Amino acid sequence: MIKHIISLSFFVLSYCTIAQNIAFRTANFKDKKEELKRAIEAIKKGDDFFEIANEAVFLVKSPELNYELALKEYKIAQKLNPNNAHLNFKIGVCYLNSPYSHQGIEYLLNAHKLDPECDPFLMFYYGYALQLNRQFVEAIKSYEAFSENYRKADNFSKFVTKRKKECKIAKAGIAEPIRAWVDNVSSLNTEYNDFAPSISTDGSEIIFTSDRPNGHEPNNAGSFDNDIYSSSTRSGKWMEPKALLGSVNTEFDDISDNLSYDGTKLLLHRDDGDGFDIYESVLKGIKWTSTKRMHFNISSPRSNDIHAAYSSDGWSIYFARDNANRSNGYDIMFSSMQSKSKQNFGAAQMISSVNSRFNDGPIYVAINGETMYIASQGEGSYGGYDIFVSKGSKGNWSKPVNMGYPINTPYDDFFFSPTANGKFAYIASNRAGGKGGFDIYKATFFGAPKTPIMESENYLLASVVTPIKDNAIEEEVEVKKKSFTVFKGKTIDALTKEAIEAEIEITDNTTGQLIKTLTTNSATGKFIITLSSGKNYGIAVKTEGYLFHSENFDIPNGTTDNLVNKIIELKNITIGSSITLRNIFFDSGKSVLGEASNTELNRLVKLLTDVPTLQIEISGHTDNTGSATINEKLSQDRAQAVVNYLKGKGIDTGRLTAKGYGSSKPMASNATKFGRQENRRTEFEIKSN
Repeated sequence: MIKHIISLSFFVLSYCTIAQNIAFRTANFKDKKEELKRAIEAIKKGDDFFEIANEAVFLVKSPELNYELALKEYKIAQKLNPNNAHLNFKIGVCYLNSPYSHQGIEYLLNAHKLDPECDPFLMFYYGYALQLNRQFVEAIKSYEAFSENYRKADNFSKFVTKRKKECKIAKAGIAEPIRAWVDNVSSLNTEYNDFAPSISTDGSEIIFTSDRPNGHEPNNAGSFDNDIYSSSTRSGKWMEPKALLGSVNTEFDDISDNLSYDGTKLLLHRDDGDGFDIYESVLKGIKWTSTKRMHFNISSPRSNDIHAAYSSDGWSIYFARDNANRSNGYDIMFSSMQSKSKQNFGAAQMISSVNSRFNDGPIYVAINGETMYIASQGEGSYGGYDIFVSKGSKGNWSKPVNMGYPINTPYDDFFFSPTANGKFAYIASNRAGGKGGFDIYKATFFGAPKTPIMESENYLLASVVTPIKDNAIEEEVEVKKKSFTVFKGKTIDALTKEAIEAEIEITDNTTGQLIKTLTTNSATGKFIITLSSGKNYGIAVKTEGYLFHSENFDIPNGTTDNLVNKIIELKNITIGSSITLRNIFFDSGKSVLGEASNTELNRLVKLLTDVPTLQIEISGHTDNTGSATINEKLSQDRAQAVVNYLKGKGIDTGRLTAKGYGSSKPMASNATKFGRQENRRTEFEIKSN
């Protein structure tokens, strides 16, 4: 069961007319005295749990397992007497404060039919039933009727005020839906609770949490602990979910929070018996490592800490923390590293601008670093949890704005996880029509017609997968957008085609600045990284015993919806091996090296320095445009320019040969612009080692 989520949602079901309220008295059960005794004992036992749970809810705290434990007892009495108004009311409330809220409606309606005055809070819950059924005007009337009679000393007014506001906001929001649709991902869901989705940037891998049977012993309420699962797509369909490989799952509640943008790290939170703490696991090969509790400024021994998310720059962790001294539920905080090498985080700071008087979180920080998606029960919700958007600038976050219908409903809608360009997102919801309690849903945003560039194969570090298509986010969600390209693939041996672990360096060719260094997966060779538009990138791939490989990507400003999938074949350092230097630049028709070539050339210098026995030939190549004589001279001059650079860096002349081949060794057809571009290149070949 999801113990830290407080839900007060339900919808109206049809119900049978019940003629008479039957009390638990001996006169009504003369022939069932023993059964009556057991029923009364069960009700008393259930009431103890019920009172504890109610108190927690009114304080915006977690009811823990208490509603479940109360329900277990109440069902014993219900078998004997299904026509008692107050018992029906209490069973209904237990269900309403669970992910299976819809199951409580018939009990509340029965209670209202049997005795509309059986409990002072009946009209409050009845009003919420109408709210979930989108009967907003009638729901407000029910709340007002409750408000006239509830006990002021209960300090319950903020709940009533909140519900009435929700009805007005939901009515307006549903009347003007955003340009999106939401589908139940049935292949991932079960009759149990499936929630906390975290999607890879390319949309091909999903990690989520479920309390489906897992082979562990169920708790006292009969439910299983939460474990973390993963699934991949094949031919556009999600495969059967499997428990996450490795040592992440335990006998405690393990709840996934956030998959890192490159798919190599996972934040999660766990209740280990002393409250919730935040942990991190790292992908090694095909398995996830044993979890490591985060720094004490994130996982504090004095609080419950949940719903962690990575920042876009890798320096901060966002998370939700409860406050024992206030009735505000969970608030959103962040903590930043003082040093990446030491992994020491500073004191957590509250983000006041995004927090409410109710539970706030889960959280997702978009890869642009300027957008935060927040699930909250606070102001502006349609009911229960809704998903909101906040904009960030220079460390300041704006007041969250409801994302709108159909993303949000009067039910609990939370855990927003988008693909890199925002066209798709995955959420969890217990809205009507699902397979179980909480289900995973896919949201698709659409705006003006666009022509996305798509790939037919996707690869992620975690597993072998196939694609899900990505486009771009719709216009109604007012989020400042940056455009990105997802660069993914795997590194393999050029001869054996087996996966190789390699280091990839991403460089801004304009400035020479190293942007990112990553290591491909040791078992699969896979990698994934998201690059922002408006830059020319140099991609260098290297590993011990192999020639380094280079790629060049020029991503203009405004480029969106790109997905580049690249199989990188690495060659052993053997005589005859050659490599194309993709980041060597000359002006058209000239042999003067551009400054943007320095990063690539310095890598070659390092290779020759590290392997002092290497002797290489630098070769220049052109397309077939123009005369053969001019092309041969130009290619020779360009090859010599590279040799001269290497000499200038201290490489012995005897190890270097320059050779111009003109257009005599094409790699591609000269009949196309792309082919001619491929043929204009600089290479080196190992002649001796």
